[in-house]
Amino acid sequence: MAPIRPQNLYNSPNAIAADYSRFRVSERLLLTGHSHQAWPDCALSGQLRAWHDAAELVDDKWSHAFEVADAVRRGYARLLDDAPGRVALGNSTHELVTKWLSALPLRARPRLVTTDGEFHSIRRQMDRLAEEKLFEIVKVPAAPVRDLSERLAREVNDRTAAVMVSSVQFRSGEIVPNLRAIAAACSQHGAELLIDAYHHLNIVPFSIERDGLERAYVTGGGYKFCQLGEGNAFLRVPADCALRPVITGWFAEFDAKEQAPGTGVAFSPGPLRFAGATYDPTSHYRAAEVFAYFERKGLTPDLLREVSQHQVRRIADRFDALDLDAKLITRDRAVRIETIAGFLVLRSPRAGILCRVLHDRGVFTDYRGDALRVGPAPYLSDTQIEEAVDRLGQVVKGMRT
Repeated sequence: MAPIRPQNLYNSPNAIAADYSRFRVSERLLLTGHSHQAWPDCALSGQLRAWHDAAELVDDKWSHAFEVADAVRRGYARLLDDAPGRVALGNSTHELVTKWLSALPLRARPRLVTTDGEFHSIRRQMDRLAEEKLFEIVKVPAAPVRDLSERLAREVNDRTAAVMVSSVQFRSGEIVPNLRAIAAACSQHGAELLIDAYHHLNIVPFSIERDGLERAYVTGGGYKFCQLGEGNAFLRVPADCALRPVITGWFAEFDAKEQAPGTGVAFSPGPLRFAGATYDPTSHYRAAEVFAYFERKGLTPDLLREVSQHQVRRIADRFDALDLDAKLITRDRAVRIETIAGFLVLRSPRAGILCRVLHDRGVFTDYRGDALRVGPAPYLSDTQIEEAVDRLGQVVKGMRT
């Protein structure tokens, strides 16, 4: 199979759009790629195989399901530039992060450091813990992103159990530089580091080794740029992880070695200690098919980054050319395109209204506060992107200041 060239994805028709026929990507203007991408048609094959395995094998299906789960671990490991034996799987990032939090030595180290720009899976849990005054929650301002890592690093001390930070800010799309500075501070003080890479993975190349994050925990999932759909979250753990989650399920002892009576609850080694209990493996069957599709097509993070940057620039340039009323909508031109991930943020006091009106006109976006988020995907052509921005311009010009 000839490798996909970026230009083939810019043309109309887009070279891979036909592989997403059930989501009708060539007929719709789906600019929510940062939030929920379409699934390739092969995902349905995975879901059907899960059903057939259950029907044919009944309870014997689990050996097959565990093999499929291993394929999903390998898929995430490739995106992390890491070993597959360090990946735990879960239904959601919140599930995995909650287990991870329950394993921290919070009695001895009752301090958690994070930012005021975290996605809801971390933000809400931290806010609830703060309400109960169980621990000290330190929130560092997420902006400006350029020195966020250094400011977080300065907050780490010997009372700190962990630092939690996103590698891409979900409100602005900006990539957080120099995460190794936080990793170094955590290592110095014996604290743990959790990186939420959900808005990073499979759209911006990520490397555990290159970025000096061997000691870090990394979480994310498949709902966004990976195109895996729901139920496909992961937690990458360091090689020598020995944490013992308080919130734990019986699958976490599947591979536990025999231990003497009275020595405590047994845990499987490595990432399996974060396993839960009986789950629906259908999402893993789907994910394994999609990961295989990306490999067949040569849709690597490097290629997807090139395509994404082209598309985001196309959106920005088309938007700038519209010369819209800055009181109604604008973008921060001081933020360079190469410093953001897979979506462009447009600021508007009427972002919610714009999002709803655009939806009614066939353009799918989303918003957070005053941020209208516009996220392309590799199955969209330049023509579709330009049409979507032009419709945005028509909506804004029809508004009154």
